[in-house]
Amino acid sequence: MKTNHVEIMVEEPSMDAFLSLLLPKLLAKDITYSIHAYQGKPDLLRKLQNRLRGYSKFIPGDWRIVVIIDEDRENCMELKQKLESASTSAGLFTKSNPRSDGAFHVINRLAVEELEAWYFGDVKALCKAYPGIPSTLDSKAKYRNPDAITGGTWEQLENILNKANYHKGGLSKIQAAQDIAIHMDPNINRSRSFRVFRDALLELNA
Repeated sequence: MKTNHVEIMVEEPSMDAFLSLLLPKLLAKDITYSIHAYQGKPDLLRKLQNRLRGYSKFIPGDWRIVVIIDEDRENCMELKQKLESASTSAGLFTKSNPRSDGAFHVINRLAVEELEAWYFGDVKALCKAYPGIPSTLDSKAKYRNPDAITGGTWEQLENILNKANYHKGGLSKIQAAQDIAIHMDPNINRSRSFRVFRDALLELNA
């Protein structure tokens, strides 16, 4: 059944701000969506199963639920299993564990290791948002694989922005999300975790 609406749960307001500008580039115009931001990852994980149980009582067949959280250097498989188990316990089928006919309601995805890695996946967008950043940033070994950047991706982003005379008072995550997302081209992002997320959203347009 064609998707007509998507409910999206994220762990914090910066992902909300990012997706608010990114989703129109991914979803067909006739697909509506709502983004629900929580007060951090522990808050989302704590409330997730009850929220999913609530959805299971009324969710129409043409709705989909997307849960996206940061990996934060946790074990990817274990974290993904937490999301899958919450869905299963709520009586919902997931994209990774669909019904026998292939139908599902929930898509669980991780940002590896966090949202800021997705920014490093599109250096062109970074440079358009903040022209002082070197356009050759992605040629440096440290940043070639956005999902493998060490030292914390938001800390790395803050350091780069500070050197280019941006966010001198400290990184404003929501402002950065808005500044970068508006320039992002989902088709060229080098982050694997972003592409997995992107492709799942694009499939909803079929």
